[in-house]
Amino acid sequence: MRIAIVAGSDAGHAFPALGLATSLRTAGDRVVVYTGERWTAAAARRGLEVRPLPGLAALPDEDDDDAGAKLSVRAARMATALAPELATGGFDLVVSDVITVAGAWAAELVGLPWIELSPHPLYEQSAGLPPIGAGLAAGEGIGGRLRDALLRASAAPAVAKGRRQRRGARRSIGLPDESTPLARFVATLPGLEVPRPDWPERTHLIGPLLFEPTDDCFVRPEGDGPLVVVAPSTAATGAGDLGAAALAALADLQSTRPLRVVYSALQPPHAEVLPDRLVAATGRQDELLPDADLVICGGGHGMLAKSLLAGVPVVTVPGGGDQWELANRVARIGCGRLVRPATTAALAEAIAGVLDDRRHADAARRVAATVSGVVDPVRVAHAAYRRWTGPR
Repeated sequence: MRIAIVAGSDAGHAFPALGLATSLRTAGDRVVVYTGERWTAAAARRGLEVRPLPGLAALPDEDDDDAGAKLSVRAARMATALAPELATGGFDLVVSDVITVAGAWAAELVGLPWIELSPHPLYEQSAGLPPIGAGLAAGEGIGGRLRDALLRASAAPAVAKGRRQRRGARRSIGLPDESTPLARFVATLPGLEVPRPDWPERTHLIGPLLFEPTDDCFVRPEGDGPLVVVAPSTAATGAGDLGAAALAALADLQSTRPLRVVYSALQPPHAEVLPDRLVAATGRQDELLPDADLVICGGGHGMLAKSLLAGVPVVTVPGGGDQWELANRVARIGCGRLVRPATTAALAEAIAGVLDDRRHADAARRVAATVSGVVDPVRVAHAAYRRWTGPR
């Protein structure tokens, strides 16, 4: 098949798209990824074709602070720009990121089947869960269920507003109010999902989709002691104080225990206090993490899933977006600790606590083992396409 994958340029969405493209290409499919041009060179090193996603940048009169407008009004504009490329590109199938709905809408405009890709747990609101993003476990008993119902009711007006914006944007380009994908891919570890009574049909857990933007490998710091990886968030909503605070806490801890530190980021650290035995670089995290004893990160799904897939416990310093939700899930599972605000003392205590209590690493390995419960997205995509092309 010839498949188009559409995703925004943020690493948390572009990398899973490129990871899926790698799997499809390995299986013999011809794949084009529409995303930000910043990833073109990295994709080319893996033999992948990236084309710029039309209309990705905001126009002067568009409000990036209005999430509904950003996800719907701009999506309509982008869909009309992308549709001609899909129509003339000889594509059989489109895979559209759950946030970058322009891919799905463009596919509908030209009559192509599409699959939705969630590069994180399923964030569709459930009738059996508190609002996604609250970071709360499902309430237990009558009181807990009542709490969740009241919280869902309080969030309902905002949800309804978003739906109205989306329907209006779809109508503006000639699409019906609603649409349904051939299938949904949820690219997470089953151990990071939460049970819900209304799991949508044709929604498949496919495991994390990993992509490394470089071929360089990290040089391990010299000396003895646990290896701690600091990986600041790549998201705009990430906690900006994570990197400096983590390095200061690790420097303090080195006065009482041996520690080796790798700072893994696209940009060098900006911190007044740096620990000894520090390596700061951009390198392959998948090659580094099997040697790590702890990861300090923002709680974004990409780094979190990569760490837990390697069986490595985490200390999270969540920012906005879904980081709060995921950091709380990790804390409840027991494979890490949540620190907020990110003071040096609080981080040092959390780091020492995770390193000194093997139960955190044991819990991380249990989450990693749940990968055995995922399905192959290539097989599912091919089966969904055959179902669509069959008798109707």
